[in-house]
Amino acid sequence: MARSKEFDMNLVLYKAMEVFGHYGYEGTSLQMLLDSLGIARQSLYDTYGTKRDLFIKAVKHYVNEKSSAVVSYLERTGPVKQTIADIFREIVTTLQDQDRRKECLILYSAIDQVPHDPEIAALFEQDRIRLEKAFHEALIRARDQGELSAEQDLLALAKYLYHARYALTQVAKLSDDAKVLEQITAVTLSVLNR
Repeated sequence: MARSKEFDMNLVLYKAMEVFGHYGYEGTSLQMLLDSLGIARQSLYDTYGTKRDLFIKAVKHYVNEKSSAVVSYLERTGPVKQTIADIFREIVTTLQDQDRRKECLILYSAIDQVPHDPEIAALFEQDRIRLEKAFHEALIRARDQGELSAEQDLLALAKYLYHARYALTQVAKLSDDAKVLEQITAVTLSVLNR
């Protein structure tokens, strides 16, 4: 009879996101993971595989969870510009919260791996396609509702919003000044008013 796992697999992924986010993939040792996750080495290997496997699972979990939330927001009825503003303000709020930002910074670590890891590169490429499409569809709706000018290049704007969202994580890694995130977000959102 198989022994049941004595830990919450999702909680372990969240803790892994924090550790990888704080120390980066290269800076995170196996021992640091074991200490932070509170699981035995064999349990880690049996459930998640190697350090790299755990990293990829944590990144996939994070990206899917956050991207799904963004897509859900963008599919809501109502003013699209307000919805996009809400998405960016939620990112800023999360990055200003010292506990919540720890797991967000896994993106910084993951993006660092893109040039060297085809699996992570493919994950981000799929995410880019998914989110750019969601932003583009929402922007088309905004144009049709009269919120945006007919002359705006909506595909280019969708690409910009996708990348601007990730750029805030870079900013949070470089600066603890909450005002910087707010200023960058205000400028980002100003492109919707042209």
